[in-house]
Amino acid sequence: MSHVGVHEAKTTLSQLLRRVAAGEEIVITRGGTPVARLLPMTSDVPRTLGEDRGRYEVPEDFNEPLPEELLAAFEK
Repeated sequence: MSHVGVHEAKTTLSQLLRRVAAGEEIVITRGGTPVARLLPMTSDVPRTLGEDRGRYEVPEDFNEPLPEELLAAFEK
């Protein structure tokens, strides 16, 4: 497990992510104190595409302009 400072992590993030993708764990430190850990993503459950098909139907008026009263609420 490697340790890198915050400044180094900011300037070399792409390289650090490549190392993490290869399985390495990296600890990010601030003033020598560990503050974060970069870990490779793992998925224990395989994802099934289309699993939620049919659970939501996009309304016909989805792309229509919003009502004036709703637009006004966003402008407050």
